Amino acid sequence: MTAAWWVLPVAYALDRLLGDPRWLPHPVIGMGKAIKRVEAAIRRLFPPRAYKAAGVLLPLVIAGGSFALTWAALRLLAGINPWLAAAAEAALIWTTIAAKGLRDAGMEVCGHLRNGDLPAARRSLGMIVGRDTEQLDSPEVARGAVETVAENIVDAVVSPLFFALLGGAPLAMAYRAVNTLDSMVGYKNDKYIHLGWASARLDDIANLIPARLTALMLIFASWCLRFDAAGAWRSVRRDARSHPSPNSGYPEAAVAGALGIRLGGENSYHGVKSFRSYMGDKTRELEPDDISRTSRLMFFVSGLFILLATGVWIWVTGGPAWI
Repeated sequence: MTAAWWVLPVAYALDRLLGDPRWLPHPVIGMGKAIKRVEAAIRRLFPPRAYKAAGVLLPLVIAGGSFALTWAALRLLAGINPWLAAAAEAALIWTTIAAKGLRDAGMEVCGHLRNGDLPAARRSLGMIVGRDTEQLDSPEVARGAVETVAENIVDAVVSPLFFALLGGAPLAMAYRAVNTLDSMVGYKNDKYIHLGWASARLDDIANLIPARLTALMLIFASWCLRFDAAGAWRSVRRDARSHPSPNSGYPEAAVAGALGIRLGGENSYHGVKSFRSYMGDKTRELEPDDISRTSRLMFFVSGLFILLATGVWIWVTGGPAWI
């Protein structure tokens, strides 16, 4: 677990206040560079027929290395001063979460839609999704933003905090490495179908519990914020497992049911159309404010998780302590 009860709240507060400052070196950038180097080494040292077995090396080296380096750095700092180690742990966990960045990206799209600037909204959405955005109308742009914010409540907020609670900054960093691996090599295409399978599978496993926990918290948040909690529950039970991802359907279905909207449908990727199962019921057309409503749900859930995590820490350790 984290070094002190206040580490997770401080890490989350730093993200809410500062987000991801561009002037601050981000560990994910280093992870991305390391992934490219390890991938290049595997392709150089192994024949294509061995890529599936060699694919296991990627998460072992990248996630394992991230864990080991973070653990060693914190141990070194703890030997100097426990307060310094705790402060460093809070700062490191801060870099693994992105609640403010997620909200800001969604609200940029929302702002353009509110102002009637559809081309700008399409461009902003194109920065955060993989689908083609050039021909989307306003409701479809709103759908893309809502789906992205909803899905990433797990990846960008709850999961890193969940693993930070279990294993402090080292485990949170290992999770972020797994998530980065999945975003870079976890594709079922000719290039990565064998080399990236282990990274994609590990990401699915890592998010299994956080995704379902997030859905439950979203249902509770819907009730507290006077959205449709019953609709969120119904949508999760009915629709979540029809999503192509074993985890993404849970937050998306919960948000769709809570807001009385329908997510999913036809998307286009590099000109190739793809249909994703529907989430929720279409009681009305999507609108820009659905993006801000989803952000409210995200912030409520993330704050709720911090409260729960702090309570768990105190319960497990027997009481709060400064270090």
